[in-house]
Amino acid sequence: MKKRKRILLILGVLLVAAAGIGGYIYKEYNRTHEDTADIKPDYSVAATDLITEFESNEAGSNKKYWDKVLEASGTVKDIAKDERGFYSVILGDTTSMSSVRCSMDSLHNKEASSLQKGNTVTMKGICTGFNADELLGSDVILVRCLVVSKK
Repeated sequence: MKKRKRILLILGVLLVAAAGIGGYIYKEYNRTHEDTADIKPDYSVAATDLITEFESNEAGSNKKYWDKVLEASGTVKDIAKDERGFYSVILGDTTSMSSVRCSMDSLHNKEASSLQKGNTVTMKGICTGFNADELLGSDVILVRCLVVSKK
């Protein structure tokens, strides 16, 4: 009888653990991200200043901006659309190869279609790093972006 109680207790604990793990997996699988429009920016900076800051001190800039919400203002150098229909807005000085690349949030993707080269815009997004390349120009990467304002 004692043996049977132990087996039932162990099976009960395993069943509760399996249900907890299953619930966690279901919750994470169906999780959605918070809309970037609802998040207050940590920093507001000109795109050219952001590029300069990363080029002069990449480690310090990564520490300051990594995973932070930024509002970057600047001139639209280019607008790229990939094969799935998602836009990237490239900001910066047209005389420089370096830029701020803003990958649009899927909720705000259509906003990029109304932009044109030469527009002055403010984009909000989350900084995910810096790609340094002396030959092709360096890029500061922002993801889940949206257009805050355009002129």
